[in-house]
Amino acid sequence: MDLISTITCMHMDLNLLTALDALLDERSVGGAADRLHLSQPAMSRTLSRIRRATGDEILVRSGREMLPTPYAEQVREEVHRLVTRAQAVLTPNAEVDPATLERTFTLQCNDVVAGALLPRLAAVLAETAPGVCLRLLAEGPTTTDELRRGLVDLQITDSATDHADTRRTTLFADHLAAVGRRDLPHDPSDWAGFAALPHVVVSRRGRTRDRIDDLLDTRHLRRHVAFTVPTLALALGVVAAHPMIAVAPAALTAEVLPAGLRTYPLPAPAPPVPAVLAWHARHDRDAAHRWLRTLVTAELTPAS
Repeated sequence: MDLISTITCMHMDLNLLTALDALLDERSVGGAADRLHLSQPAMSRTLSRIRRATGDEILVRSGREMLPTPYAEQVREEVHRLVTRAQAVLTPNAEVDPATLERTFTLQCNDVVAGALLPRLAAVLAETAPGVCLRLLAEGPTTTDELRRGLVDLQITDSATDHADTRRTTLFADHLAAVGRRDLPHDPSDWAGFAALPHVVVSRRGRTRDRIDDLLDTRHLRRHVAFTVPTLALALGVVAAHPMIAVAPAALTAEVLPAGLRTYPLPAPAPPVPAVLAWHARHDRDAAHRWLRTLVTAELTPAS
C-alpha cells in the first residue's frame, strides 16, 4: 500500500498521522505516548488503528526493542513531512503579545553560550514577558533529533546541519583564544609556549583531538592533553588552579572569565567558530516562537 492510499484509509485523520510520526521516531509505544502526552494504553490503541488502516505491523518486537517494518521505514520521512506541513498550515500566523504570553520554551546550547545569553534574556523577559519560562538543556550528541522530536524549541550550536526540516541562521562567528592564568610559565601566544603547556580540552563527547591539533600538525608539534571536560566552566576551574590552558571562543568566554584568568591570542589564526540558531520547520508560522527567535538573535548578534 502506498502512502497516498494509506492516508485515504486513515480518512485524513491528522491525529493518526501525528501518532505514526511519533511512533516511527521513538520506536516505542511508551516514548510516543510521553511525547504526545497520552497514556500508554491510549497509544497502544492508536497503534492498533494504524495497523488496521495500513495493513502493516509498523513496529515489531525484536528482543527488548521495537523495530520498524520495511514499509514503516519507507514512509517515515514522508509521514514526517506531511505532519510538519499540516502543523504549519494549522498554526495561526497572528502577532503575539509578549506581555500576556504564558509559555515554556526549551533552549539547547552549550554553557559558553548560556553564560553569555541567559543574563541578557533574564533582564528582558522579566520586563517584557513575565509569563514566559525558559527551560535550558545541555547540548546533546546530535543537532537535529531533539528538534525533530519536538523536545527542543531552539538550538544554538557551532555546526549548521543540512536537514530538510531544520531551519538555521548564523548569528555570528567567534574567534578562538587560549585561556589561562596570568602567571603561566610559557607564553601561549607563540607555538613553543603553546605546545609546552598542558591543555584542557572542552568536549561533550570526551574527544582529546580537535581543530587545534590540525594547526599543530602542520608545524610538526604536539600538545599534552591533561584533561577533557564537557563544559567550559569545568575547564576554567582547572586552568585557574593549575598552569594549564584551554582554547575557547574569545568573545563569549570573556563574559564569564573569572578573576585571575585572561585570554591570550593563538600563535596563528584558527577557523572561526559559528553560533548557529536552529529550529524545526513546524515553528515557521508560530508567532510566539518567531518572537523568541527574534529576541535571541537580537541578544546574541554583536552590534555593528
